[in-house]
Amino acid sequence: MELLGVGSRVNHPSFGTGVVIRLHKRVYEVCFIDQGIKTVAKDFQLEVIDRIEPEYNVSFSEAEDALIKILREWSDVSEVVSIGDRWKNGMMVLQPGDKKLSSKEVPIEGFFHKIVMLRDRLRVMEQKINAHKLLSDAEKVDLQQYITRIYGSLTTFNVLFKHQFDQFEGTSS
Repeated sequence: MELLGVGSRVNHPSFGTGVVIRLHKRVYEVCFIDQGIKTVAKDFQLEVIDRIEPEYNVSFSEAEDALIKILREWSDVSEVVSIGDRWKNGMMVLQPGDKKLSSKEVPIEGFFHKIVMLRDRLRVMEQKINAHKLLSDAEKVDLQQYITRIYGSLTTFNVLFKHQFDQFEGTSS
């Protein structure tokens, strides 16, 4: 797979002609003439009109993030994800609008564990989609965009995580 740099001109079968405006770990941001800015997976087979060599200025933090991601995707070791100290031994209180009904208390650590399991299952789904042999590249990109939106919807729960690198990331990151 030949990587593209910022400024590369491309043609997408659905979005038309565009220019790569930003590089991310797995996707390009491409500004299409008729469709505006869209994300396109780096492994999607774009027709390259004019290729610009990518610049590789990788910070230590980006290299560290990439290594963590590789280890998460390819190792059988389950990671320990810590809840923020201020939430330890805490309780969530679910109060119904009807005052005649009783409230429900849920240990925050149990709820947090379910959020972490959800995140891990989304990651496995991402891997299965990206490795699927029958899905076209366009279908993979479409499904990946849904998963990214799901991550974005879950950013509300980032307050529970002890470490920022464990948190959910949506499209703005």
